[in-house]
Amino acid sequence: MDRFVGRARLEWWANQAMCLETYTIDITNTTGTAGAWQATGRHTPVLDSIQREGWDFLMEMDPYFSVVFPSKDNSGIFVRVLEAEDATLTLIEVPEGGWPDEQHPDLPELNA
Repeated sequence: MDRFVGRARLEWWANQAMCLETYTIDITNTTGTAGAWQATGRHTPVLDSIQREGWDFLMEMDPYFSVVFPSKDNSGIFVRVLEAEDATLTLIEVPEGGWPDEQHPDLPELNA
């Protein structure tokens, strides 16, 4: 995918058969420093207090989601999600097999 600006869905899967939650986001994807897929986005609509509680719980459990774009095949990209204090989401594609030694070369400093 070269570029996408629009709506997508974040899905949090407990296992291959059970999706526990989905969140709609407005998203803009880009290409990272090593040619890896990454994107920024925001929840749409903004999460209410109950949804926020569920989101925070899932992020604490495991901040990995599938981002699914509107298409015929509903295929997704496995991403690590980071949330900045202003609620901006950063999504970075997880390489097949994961990052070596849990190093994430394209993760931005969100506290800066």
